[in-house]
Amino acid sequence: MTKNLLHTTLSVYLLYSLLILLIAAPVLYFATQQLYLQEADDTLLLHKKEFIQYVAPTMDKEDIGAWNKFNRNRKIYPAESLQNDSIYNTTYYDTLDAELEPYRELKASVTIQDRIYTYTSKINLVESEDIIKSIGLLFFITISVLLAGLFFITKRLSLSLWKPFYKILQQIETFEIDKTQTLQFTPGRIEEFNRLRISIQKLIERNTSIYATQKEFIENAAHELQTPLAVFQAKIDSLMQRTDVTQGQSEILDSLNTAVARFNRLNKNLLLLSKMENAVYSDKITISLTNYIHKNLDFFKEQANAKNIHIKIDIEKNMGIKLNPILADILISNLFLNAIKHNIQDGEIIISAKKGNLKFSNSGQAMPLKQEHLFNRFSKVNPSEDGTGLGLSIIKKIADINHFKVSYHYTSNLHSFTITF
Repeated sequence: MTKNLLHTTLSVYLLYSLLILLIAAPVLYFATQQLYLQEADDTLLLHKKEFIQYVAPTMDKEDIGAWNKFNRNRKIYPAESLQNDSIYNTTYYDTLDAELEPYRELKASVTIQDRIYTYTSKINLVESEDIIKSIGLLFFITISVLLAGLFFITKRLSLSLWKPFYKILQQIETFEIDKTQTLQFTPGRIEEFNRLRISIQKLIERNTSIYATQKEFIENAAHELQTPLAVFQAKIDSLMQRTDVTQGQSEILDSLNTAVARFNRLNKNLLLLSKMENAVYSDKITISLTNYIHKNLDFFKEQANAKNIHIKIDIEKNMGIKLNPILADILISNLFLNAIKHNIQDGEIIISAKKGNLKFSNSGQAMPLKQEHLFNRFSKVNPSEDGTGLGLSIIKKIADINHFKVSYHYTSNLHSFTITF
């Protein structure tokens, strides 16, 4: 399953940020808690120091009761056996809120008029639940702002940085080497994309040059072969009409005649493909597909009868499409020829033309054809069969240059080729 480059990058950034924040949340909570307790302890020790330095020297034991009465969070009690100061967490019931409240309390020994007393001081703590809620809310806001900002900044930055790449990709996707078009890549400010642009441009120019050379060679070869083929065919016809030709010589001439005819068909098909690639048949008019089907049906009926093939027709009356008349005739004739040639004795052909679809279905070998190279040039179902291997490639080429869609399906023991206009 493929993923978009920008989405993949954003996903990694977001997951990494989320992981860091989830780890940082408990660490920050415990660190905040420890700092808060340390601050509370420092406050308690400061109050104790102030009491010992400023209050204890002037206090009488008779003043202790009044002191305890007017100081809610600091008390003086009879002496306990305390060796060191102790600070700890405890809870006290709050009558106003009717609930237990957490406190941090200090217990220490103090001397008043040469007598030892126990000094206690407490400070109210924020409840742990309140701390968790506050930190949770803070982190939720932080995460939301961070992720939204990260997503927005990364997306905007990535779209800006990767814009030349997507432009190059779009041009490559629409480029067709057999069309007379050139690619003009705009230089950008990203070094890597400029290197990619230069490399692709060189590659396309080199392959376009090679393709043009090969196409020119095929065109020239096909044109040059027409005259010698015609002469060869004429010589063979003259020899076959002679009365002094023996049986053995006649068989050789028949074989040569078949080979020359096949070579001639191959040469014409190559010229046809070359002309289509050069947009020779670019003129289009609205034609009646129904008429072309009936015209070719009359022509191929004799070949179908030779195999005792039954032809069924289900076509709309006056079904019109916009197509070059020559290509329309070639398309229909190749579909007929393919359906008859690859059919079986006593087989059938079903022709359907309606709702923007032309479908030729024929019986044949009892298994689907391999579609990997089905429409390639010189591709044959059976390598030993007679034919040029260009019939289906011509059909595909006509469909491509007219923006039609051609497809193959094998259902109910029928091989079907469908042209969608």
